[in-house]
Amino acid sequence: MIKAAVVGVMLLASAFLGVEENDIVKVGQPAPDFSGVTSDGQRLEASAFKGKVVLLNFFATWCPPCQEELPHLEKDVWQKYQGQGLVVVAIGREHTPDVLKKFKATKGLTFTVVADPKREIYARYAAQYIPRNYLIGKDGVIKYTSAGWEPEEMEKMTRVIEAELKR
Repeated sequence: MIKAAVVGVMLLASAFLGVEENDIVKVGQPAPDFSGVTSDGQRLEASAFKGKVVLLNFFATWCPPCQEELPHLEKDVWQKYQGQGLVVVAIGREHTPDVLKKFKATKGLTFTVVADPKREIYARYAAQYIPRNYLIGKDGVIKYTSAGWEPEEMEKMTRVIEAELKR
């Protein structure tokens, strides 16, 4: 039993070795521009967020860690900081606007959700692993990245959000 647990932990750790290497864009680099269709069928251009602090979250509806993270993004990030100028955009990897519209309603999400059915947006930011977060500063530069779901990472990200909103 203990051997199985140790092997499981080792496999999980090895799965995330090199996560950072799977970032196409890294902290300190300009955020790639993108456009997409929201779950409400509206065209969204990332350039519209120029001068704002933006949190991009990449997720999939079938992903258990994503399912765990999204309510925290809604409650602990979006609800808390939207009035201070934060923009949250969750990008549904390999999903259509119709699927995301239902998902968003079912989960009670109120931030913007964008479809990325062919991974075209995702491919500008990363090669593997979800959930992923990219925090973009008012200057359009990546300030923070994370992969996977951990409460400690959410706390770190929140501190960076607060600092960026004060700039």
